[in-house]
Amino acid sequence: MPELPEVQTIVDDLKKKIIGRKIIGAWFDAPKLIKKPKPAEFEKIIKGLKIIDIKRRGKNILIYLKKCQMSDVECQMFLLLIHQKLTGHLLCGKWELKCANRNITFQMLSQMKCNKKIEVKSLLKGPLQEKVNNYIHLIFYLDNGWQMALSDLRKFAKIIFGQKEEIEKLPELAELGLEPLGKSFSVYKFISLLSFQKRKIKQILMDQKIIAGIGNIYSDEILWQAKINPFEITKKLKTEKLKNIYSAMRQILKKAVKLRGTSISDYRDTAGKSGGYAEIRKAYQREGEPCPRCGTLIKRVKIGGRSAHFCPKCQS
Repeated sequence: MPELPEVQTIVDDLKKKIIGRKIIGAWFDAPKLIKKPKPAEFEKIIKGLKIIDIKRRGKNILIYLKKCQMSDVECQMFLLLIHQKLTGHLLCGKWELKCANRNITFQMLSQMKCNKKIEVKSLLKGPLQEKVNNYIHLIFYLDNGWQMALSDLRKFAKIIFGQKEEIEKLPELAELGLEPLGKSFSVYKFISLLSFQKRKIKQILMDQKIIAGIGNIYSDEILWQAKINPFEITKKLKTEKLKNIYSAMRQILKKAVKLRGTSISDYRDTAGKSGGYAEIRKAYQREGEPCPRCGTLIKRVKIGGRSAHFCPKCQS
């Protein structure tokens, strides 16, 4: 599942590519992706809205849109929340739709009914033509001729859309914890937040209601760098160890953002390209490989139903 660095990479890309554009239409073939509003209403409501800002909150992509009347004084604000889940990633490009070998133009979308599977094909050569980027189930048509699409092999992604104030109050956003790279998230706040937690440190780092954005990949990497065993009970960790975890968390997440995320599985950036962090990871999915620090073989265990990779010697 894309974590903070992957989602931030997508957001940074989208800011450069689609802010200021209007959505002139939408197509999707997996209604279950649209959680709110009803799929039948989604395209009608979002059509004509202008993209004014894009942010990240935890693992969520937030696209802010507005609809103005004759005067800019009267504007309605909307929010499109996209959680990419396990195999989803947003792409920017140009695609064509075909039904029974017949091209479906944008103008035909609202009128044409196709009883057969619609084929989606990238019109741009390169990474967007690779198989991992060809599970397109949602396309937003933009007013400059380009499109933003969601590729999602397993179709687990979540789309929520509505009035800005309404969406911001949903548990998906309101119940999220602190941002690990936030300027106000100091080491002292981190220590006070974790000092009384009774669960294992791996579980705490991944709890989105405590710290937003960290998952399996980066919790493994953070604990490896800090030399902390993932089974350690958080409240028993001494202040010095908590400081080491905080420092490792900030360093690794910033490094992963700089390298545009990790692409061991399905994640790709908006151009369909892989991220670079996988090449330098030290623990995550390195089971059976020598620890880069001491040479001991990396071990894989289960913690609360999730995998954890660590060095039995360095992190003892």
